[in-house]
Order: sequence, then structure tokens, then C-alpha cells
Amino acid sequence: MAKTMIEFPNHQITKFPLVALVGPTGVGKTALSLRLAKEICAEIISVDSVQVFRGLDIGTAKPSLEEQQQVPHHLIDVADPDEPFDVADFVYKALGIIKSITSRGMVPLLVGGSGLYLRSLLEGLAPCPGHNPMVREMLRKILSNQGKRALYDLLAGADPEAASRLHPNDTFRIIRALEVYHQTGEPMSMWHRRHKSTSGQRLPCTKIGLVRPRKELYERINSRVDHMLDAGLLEEVKFLLKKGYSHHLKPLQSLGYRHIIPFLKGKVSFDEAVSQLRRDTRHYAKRQLTWFRADPEIRWYHPEALMDVYRVWQKIG
Repeated sequence: MAKTMIEFPNHQITKFPLVALVGPTGVGKTALSLRLAKEICAEIISVDSVQVFRGLDIGTAKPSLEEQQQVPHHLIDVADPDEPFDVADFVYKALGIIKSITSRGMVPLLVGGSGLYLRSLLEGLAPCPGHNPMVREMLRKILSNQGKRALYDLLAGADPEAASRLHPNDTFRIIRALEVYHQTGEPMSMWHRRHKSTSGQRLPCTKIGLVRPRKELYERINSRVDHMLDAGLLEEVKFLLKKGYSHHLKPLQSLGYRHIIPFLKGKVSFDEAVSQLRRDTRHYAKRQLTWFRADPEIRWYHPEALMDVYRVWQKIG
């Protein structure tokens, strides 16, 4: 089997030909992934739960068309915002893409910040029970009558570990976690731990993590929000709503979109919407770091230092 030799400062890593580049939002994954892909003859697989949706470009910091032309990208723009697409869909499609990439002698480079998607791909999906329409309807009624916070508090009581990793606005995943708990009496986090302890890692992978000092990262996040607004985030959200997409859809409840929509509806001021977007993006980055730092296989680097001193090449052996 072909192997990828990667030489970083102070040590070498030799692994099978599957590489992941992870880190919090705003850390600089896109720029580094393009250079890394060219160095190791790779194609990029986006590991982002929102970039899969068409039309959500600016708010997701989706690689530009020019960037996508530099290196082949996969799992970007594969579903409309009102189409169902979850982690199981991602794993199914990603496995087929990995097989196709490796058959051409290229390296699959997994790039993104959706920790659950990456873990599910590498370790397999936990055998949780399927959807239950009755339970989901009950939970949606709680959401409609009592609000997002009430739903989140239910999860915090049933599965504190899962709640700590989810934002109170992430009603899609909160409902799914509660659905599993109500059907089995066991928290979803326990299902995942049990699966991890028995299944082992299915796809060996070299994992590279990007990190910056907190102040530096937060400054980049604030600048990123400004850039999104300058690039036309307001117009993008208006266009999506004009096309008839409901603001209740999972993709439009993600960062940026769920902040701009209340402003467009006159519920908050522009300054308040921007302030909340910056704050929630910083909080999201913190949760991403917490998730990835729990993985001892990830080697961490500052992006700019890595750009300056690393050498990467593919070695067939």
C-alpha cells in the first residue's frame, strides 16, 4: 500500500495515504490545505457540515471557485438547503470519494472543522437507533411551545457530555441526541464511547491540527466576520429567503445565517447581529478546539510556522 511521508519540524510521521487537516474556524485551514494538497498530490474532501449545501457560500467561508480550480475539491455543493443531509450521508459519500481518489494514486486530504463528521468517517458510525417520528414530533412541540433553551436544558439533564459540545441553537443535533435517549434510556455520548472502544479505528489517518494563540485567533474571527459582510453576506441571506427557503431549515440555523435573519426581520439591530455573530463564532471555535484536543493522534502546529518550515512529499512503498 502506498504511504505518505510527512516531515514536520523536529520529527517525521509515516502513515497510510489519508491525511486530515483540522482546527477551529478562522485558523487558516483553507490557505494551508491548498499548498499541502499540491505538495503531496492530494485532492481535498471538505469535512464541513454546512459547505455541502448549495447557495451557502459566504457565510460558510466556502473555498472560492478559483481556489477549487487549483485543487480538486469534493463534498462541496452536493445538496440544496432543503434537502436532508446528515453525518450518515457524509460518511457514505466520503468513503466512495476516498476510494476513487486513491485509485488514481492521489492522496485524500480531509479538511474542515466538523469533528463529528471526521470521527464518524474514520471510526465508523455508532449503531444508534434510527429516527422515531413520534418522539421527534414531541420534541418539536417542546421547541415550538417552550423554545430552544428548554430543549437544550432537557439534553443537559439527559446527556451533559453531548450538551457541552452543542450550541443551544443547534436544534437539529439536540433533537437527535434526545431522540436516542428517549428510545434507549442511554445518552448518545455513551453510544459513541461504546462504539469507539469496540470498533477500533477503521481508517488510519495522519492528523494535523492548526492552532493560534487565542487573541490572534479571535482577531482573525472578527476580521473574518467583517470580510463576510463586505463580501455580501446580507445579500446572500436575502437571496436564500427570497427563493423560499425557510429560516427553520438546519443550514439556515448555522453561524451567520441565524444571526442575519433576525436583523432582516427587524428583530435586532445590525450592530447587535454582528456582535452576536462574532461572539458565537468565537464560542464555536472554542468548542471545536475542545473536541479536537481530545484526540491524542492530532499533532498541533501554528499555520504560519508550518507554511515556512515544513516539507511534504509522497513516497510510494
